[in-house]
Amino acid sequence: MEIITQLAHCYNLHAILQAMKFRMLQENLRNALWERIEEGDLTGLRLAKQTGFKQAHISNFLNRKRGLSLEGMDRVLSVQHLSILDLLDPSEVNKRACIFPPSNDEFQNIILTDRTVAATQLLIASMHVKEILKFKKSFLKKLKTEIEGHREQWERFVVIKVDGREGMSMYPRLIPGATLLIDRHYNSLKPYRKGELSMYAIRKDETCTVKYVEMTGNQLILRPHNQGYPVEIMAIEDGKYPSDYLVGRICYVGIET
Repeated sequence: MEIITQLAHCYNLHAILQAMKFRMLQENLRNALWERIEEGDLTGLRLAKQTGFKQAHISNFLNRKRGLSLEGMDRVLSVQHLSILDLLDPSEVNKRACIFPPSNDEFQNIILTDRTVAATQLLIASMHVKEILKFKKSFLKKLKTEIEGHREQWERFVVIKVDGREGMSMYPRLIPGATLLIDRHYNSLKPYRKGELSMYAIRKDETCTVKYVEMTGNQLILRPHNQGYPVEIMAIEDGKYPSDYLVGRICYVGIET
């Protein structure tokens, strides 16, 4: 799915374009491209080849002689591995990206979604919302963040439910069907509390698993609580960091009795 089309599923793109103006988005894209050109990472010819546009078309865009259509912007964003969120003011996005209006009472609405979405999507689209749960704002406000890399634009809290194997691998801290609140702004291996192991949701095969995590050399060690389940070893790919694999810290466990 195209980047801008995908964004439209998350929130009202028209409202953002009205507030920020489409021309401003294009100007921000130009600036991002010129930065890469000036740093020697890109040329107009290379961008033309990547997108399939004529070089004159790209040159005219870069020199403000013409604009791009939404489809054209999608193509440029895709080949340059940019997100439209990189072109937006984060405060404007956060203000307009709500699936539901902000709560005025003492509770905050948190989305329950599946593990794949929680592991890969910076904002949760309405089509991926399974349920809305409420958590006390006073509790959420006390939670410390420890961000590594570019996580500021990720929706901070999401909720998942663990399946049978995941639940039993962390038994008795978890059981199958337990509800887990993930703080995706805590993607560091720095201990949250001294002398206490933190549980993490870890990105694995485009979904996530829940384990204790340690690092040794260039590998992550995923340890279950239940000794009847195996320890897993995950190699860190070249150019990536441990924080790229940590979806977030498990900061609340709900178990129905």
